[in-house]
Amino acid sequence: MYRSSLVKAFLFALSVCSTAQAGKVSSSLKIHLPKDLTRVNGYDHREALFGIPPYGGSIQQNVVYADHDMCTPPTNANWKSPYFLLVDRGNCSFVQKVRNAQHAGAAAVIIADNTCQCSHEKVCTPEANTECEKHEPIMADDGSGFDITIPSVLMFKQDADPIKEQLKKKKTVRIELQWSLPNPDDHVEWDLWTSPTDFVSTRFKAEFGDAVKALGNSATFKPHMYIYDGLDANCRDDEGKTTCFNLCTNEGRYCATDPDGDIDFGISGADVVTESIRRLCIWELYGDDGVGQEWWDYVRVFTDKCDTSADFMKDACVRAVMEDIDMDYDMVDQCIFRHGGLQDDVANDVLDTQLDDKESNGIVIMPVVYVNGVAVRGALEFAVVFKAICAGYAEDTAPAICNQCASCADEKECVLNGGRCSAAAGSVKQSTFVGSLALTIVVCSMVGVLMYMRQQRMMKDQVRGILKEYMPLDLQNQNVDNAFDDDDDDLQLKGEMS
Repeated sequence: MYRSSLVKAFLFALSVCSTAQAGKVSSSLKIHLPKDLTRVNGYDHREALFGIPPYGGSIQQNVVYADHDMCTPPTNANWKSPYFLLVDRGNCSFVQKVRNAQHAGAAAVIIADNTCQCSHEKVCTPEANTECEKHEPIMADDGSGFDITIPSVLMFKQDADPIKEQLKKKKTVRIELQWSLPNPDDHVEWDLWTSPTDFVSTRFKAEFGDAVKALGNSATFKPHMYIYDGLDANCRDDEGKTTCFNLCTNEGRYCATDPDGDIDFGISGADVVTESIRRLCIWELYGDDGVGQEWWDYVRVFTDKCDTSADFMKDACVRAVMEDIDMDYDMVDQCIFRHGGLQDDVANDVLDTQLDDKESNGIVIMPVVYVNGVAVRGALEFAVVFKAICAGYAEDTAPAICNQCASCADEKECVLNGGRCSAAAGSVKQSTFVGSLALTIVVCSMVGVLMYMRQQRMMKDQVRGILKEYMPLDLQNQNVDNAFDDDDDDLQLKGEMS
């Protein structure tokens, strides 16, 4: 019974992802050519949850129609880079299509939906023998999209079909993609959805605390923990007992997936929920300033000391972490108990808030960062998030650290160096350049002096040789210097040359 309940819980988690609504987009899509396809406000579209869009920038290129599903690399493509590639949806994952397009030289990919959405039935003409989709497709990462560096979007069928018709007629279609984040003022609000066992964000959470400190009060951060509703997942039977074994707390109310994939070994789902509420309480106690440096310190040290199958759930390890960073363990424990605890069939209001926020924000991918309410696309890396936050300020209001580091080759090193940008790859630091230049000048000067002295010696030797050849001297009776009369013109010449 436990095993079947676990399967049901897993399927429920998948259904949440498939039925959640797509979040707000941070980009605009406009057609510049042909004129009859232009729209003042651009076209409705959906962004991929992978790739790295250029926040604060835009790309404008002619469009090429693949006429190929791009599930395999094209063999006879004669597309001149750069270009946007229009690809039909279907037959393989979005990531696979975009990866093959990237390798073929595309600057961006536009996926053309081939199925009408039920909400668009008045404006969309379906293909024969097809039914409309009730839920929008989500361009999610299949787990291998870390190497995708170009942006991609999906256009709905009623908008993509006219573009395909133009391209099939060999007509020019030119599209502009532009990315921006809402930037109403001089303050940015950003959120991170993660979990204690989310290995994708482990490095980010260990490193980004320095950036949070550098941004200071100009940016307000808020962490969220990803759990799922055990009651909706049927993790409690009619008698009020949990049926999902050790995945849940509070008699099946709050659950998390088993990170080990083995319910009989290591970290359990209930352990993940416990650590989640602990981190939420740490934020409640220490995050009033919107920076929460103690929260970042705890996560970093916990990852170093306790993030193993043997120590993750041990109370002694948690206590040791809090002692290292001077955090009050009892105060955090009291916070967990005050909000409802984890043992009995009692609602925990902090965890209920996480479930409500997850549903209202349509969280389908974890981890994910939101800046000013818009999801940040691309890998969860220091540079991507730092640039997105800096792009969220109104013009000329970003903090100094953004102006100093957002355009650096290595943003992380710049932040750690207090805003000093290091040399880009393939270049040298200014100090190194100046030192090398000074050394070169000194060496050249020394070589010049030596060459001058050598030339003078050679000239003297040549003059002496000429004088000896044409005016023989009596070396036995007198020396070279007094062999000539004082009024001898050649002697005067010698004096001038020496």
